[in-house]
Amino acid sequence: MNKCDQCIVRQLTSLKALNKEEVIKLANSKTTYSIKKGEAIFEEGEITNGVFCVKDGIGKLSKLSANGKDQIVKLVKSGELLGQRSMISNEPANLSAKAVADMEVCFIPKAEIINFFNNNNQFSMNLMQTVCEDLKESENDKIALAQKTVKQRLAETLLYLHATFGENTDKTLKVQLTREELAGMIGTATESCIRLLSDFNKLELIELVGKKIIIKNEKALKKLAE
Repeated sequence: MNKCDQCIVRQLTSLKALNKEEVIKLANSKTTYSIKKGEAIFEEGEITNGVFCVKDGIGKLSKLSANGKDQIVKLVKSGELLGQRSMISNEPANLSAKAVADMEVCFIPKAEIINFFNNNNQFSMNLMQTVCEDLKESENDKIALAQKTVKQRLAETLLYLHATFGENTDKTLKVQLTREELAGMIGTATESCIRLLSDFNKLELIELVGKKIIIKNEKALKKLAE
């Protein structure tokens, strides 16, 4: 088990502000979990009682809509903290967090986080900044949903998946979302998403290899996304 002081991921989160003594406290209080693809880290409405630091893998934050569809709000990768907002606001989780690819996460109890929050100014500033960035992102997504066409949103999402998570050696996108998940991300019906992917394929913007996607013409996709 890696010690927190040697963990590279810690440097990517608000936890980088912790001093030596606090890092020892962190190491002694945390629990590390392996989450298999498809499993939940926490569910919407659950009391999390702490935060999860993503050490490895990819997860999705999603909300169940009225029609029972899973609407993906955000994808998360290593170096992100989950659950800090509901912990600060003392409310149950507003979203579910599930693994899209096998994950390793470290759980840090609320008592420790609050302790760092009260005693380390830089840590509380970092945490607040993260929450504010999430809010800004959420506002931008809301605006895009209202102002951009589904075609633009799909192009934008494919570019985002490529830029954020990269590609495999065979050029396919590293993050393999199901057609339902992709549709949920761009806010459309699965059928429309499948139809659009097929259009993009015909226009040679992308190539579909079974369920996998290869980006063929990044420049044209960018133009389409604008």
